[in-house]
Amino acid sequence: MKIDFNKIEKTIVPNFKGGEGRYIMKQFADDKVKIMLGKLEPGCSIGLHTHEMNCEIMYILSGQASYVYEGQEEIVNPGEVHYNPMDKQHTLLNRGSEDLVFFAVVAEHH
Repeated sequence: MKIDFNKIEKTIVPNFKGGEGRYIMKQFADDKVKIMLGKLEPGCSIGLHTHEMNCEIMYILSGQASYVYEGQEEIVNPGEVHYNPMDKQHTLLNRGSEDLVFFAVVAEHH
C-alpha cells in the first residue's frame, strides 16, 4: 500500500503533549498504526509522555533531535533512529537552528 505524504494535508498542533511551539505533521492512521511525517521548528518540542499501549520509531530526516528518554538525554542525527518501547517515557526537542524533520511510526499493541 502506497502512502503519498504529498497528498496528505498538513496539521499544525500547538503545544503537542505539553510541548513548546508547533508540531507540524502529515499523518496516515488506521486501527493498527499511525505513520507520520513531522516537523519541529527551532525551539519547538513535543512534551514528555509515556507510550502506555504502543511503541514509537522515529527516523530523523534532517536537523538534530534532542530526546530525553527515561531521564537521559540523547542526540539523534539524520539517518539515525530513536526507538521508544511500550511503557517507556520520552520527549523530543529541537534545540538546533534548522527545522527538525522526522518520520514516525506508532504501532498499536492489542
